[in-house]
Amino acid sequence: MLAQVNKPNIIFILTDDHRWDALGFAGNKLIHTPEMDRLASEAAYFQNAFVTTPICAASRASILTGMYERSHGYTFGQGEIKQSNIDFSYPKLLKESGYWTGFFGKFGVDYKGFNQLFDVGESYDRNGSFNDRRGYFFKKIGEDTVHLTRYTGQKAIDFIRESPKEKPFMLSLSFSAPHAHDPAEKQYFWSQEFDTLYQNLVIPEPLLKEDLYFKALPEYVQTGENRTRWYWRFDTPEKYQKSVKGYYRMISEVDSELGKIRKALEENDLAENTIIILMGDNGYFLGERQLAGKWLMYENSLRVPLIVFDPRNPVHRNVEEMALNIDIPTTLFDFAGILTPAVSQGRSLVPFTRGENLLEERSEFIIEHLWEVDIIAASEGLRTTRWKYFRYRNDLEHEELYDLKNDPQEINNLAANKIYRKKLIEMRTKFDLMAKDLESKKTQ
Repeated sequence: MLAQVNKPNIIFILTDDHRWDALGFAGNKLIHTPEMDRLASEAAYFQNAFVTTPICAASRASILTGMYERSHGYTFGQGEIKQSNIDFSYPKLLKESGYWTGFFGKFGVDYKGFNQLFDVGESYDRNGSFNDRRGYFFKKIGEDTVHLTRYTGQKAIDFIRESPKEKPFMLSLSFSAPHAHDPAEKQYFWSQEFDTLYQNLVIPEPLLKEDLYFKALPEYVQTGENRTRWYWRFDTPEKYQKSVKGYYRMISEVDSELGKIRKALEENDLAENTIIILMGDNGYFLGERQLAGKWLMYENSLRVPLIVFDPRNPVHRNVEEMALNIDIPTTLFDFAGILTPAVSQGRSLVPFTRGENLLEERSEFIIEHLWEVDIIAASEGLRTTRWKYFRYRNDLEHEELYDLKNDPQEINNLAANKIYRKKLIEMRTKFDLMAKDLESKKTQ
C-alpha cells in the first residue's frame, strides 16, 4: 500500500460529443446528471473549457500528447499517429513511471501498439456494421448483451477491484456516448431503464434556429456535413424532440456509471486517494444555426465540460480561466509527480484544485480543424478571453470576427466593419505568428 499512499490513483473519463452545457452544474435545468453535478460540487469546475480542435481524432491525439493538431499532425486520413508522439504521451510515461495503466472504450486514434501502451485495456467503439441499435448493443457482461456505456462502466469497476495494490493506477475511460450512431435511422440509443427519463419534457427550440443565421453561413458550410446531419436529427420538431432527449438520456446513462465507479472506489478503500477528471472530446450543435455535428469554430463546437476532482482537496472551486484539452497530459504528469516533456504545449490545472491561480493567465489559444475533406470545410483561428477570429483555409477572404463579451452567441460578424479593422488585422497577425510557431514544432 506504500505506492498508494505516495502516489494518487487517477481516473480520466472522456465523453464523446458532450457539449459544455449538457450538464446540470452548468445551469442546464432539463438534463439529469446528479453524479456529475456532485463531482463538480466537490471539485475544480472549469466553466471555460475548450478543445483546440473540434473533432474526435485530432482532439484525442491532443489529449494523448498535449500538443496542438498543427504540431502533432494527426487527424483522420493521416495513417497512424507518429511513434514520436506516442513516446511522449501520458499512457506511455505514466506506465514507465510505475503506474498500473488501463484503457477501456473509444481510443479514437490509429495506433497498432495499443496493447503494449497499457497494462490492461480494450479499444472499442460503436459497431458500424449495424445500422440499428446493435451499433451500441453488441458487448456482453456474462450472458447479457448490454449498452456500451454499461459495458465500459463494468470494465472500470473490474479494473478497480483487480488492480495490484502495490501500485498506483491510471485508468482512462472513453465512453462512446452520447455520440449518435450515424448509420442508424434512430441515431440515439440507450438502456431500457432510461426510457422514461425526459418522457414528459418539452425541449425548448434551439437558439439561432431562424433561416437568417443559416443563410449567413458560407455556401460550403450550408451544403456540408453539419447540414446533412441536421437533416438526420433535427429538421422536424418531432425529430428534434426525440434526438435531444436521446442525447440527454445517453449522458444520463454515463452519469449513472460514474456513480457506480465512485461506489466501487469507496468499497475498495480507494476513494480518498483517487483523482477523477471528466471531460468531453469536443462540443456539439443541437440544431443551432440549423446545424448538427461539430467541426466549426463556433463556441458550440469548441466548449466542453471539464471537472478535476482531487479528494485530498475536496473543495469546490469555480474556475473562470480558459482550460484546454492539451492541458490534460500536463495535469496528469503533475498529479503523478512526473516531469512534463518539453514538447508539451499545455499547462497543469493542478494548482486550481488547491485554490491557486497560475502566475500567468492564459489569454489566447489557437483553434483549428485541419482535415481536408470535401464535406467539412477546414478552418482555423484564434480565441482570446474576449475576441474570436477565424477563417476557412480554402477561402481566406471569408473571415469572421466576434466580440464575445458583447455578442456571446456569435451573431454579429465584425470582420467587414471598418470600425474593427484594426482588431481584425491584430487577430489575424497574431494567429499567423502563433500558427507558424506551432508548425515549426511539428513532430517528425
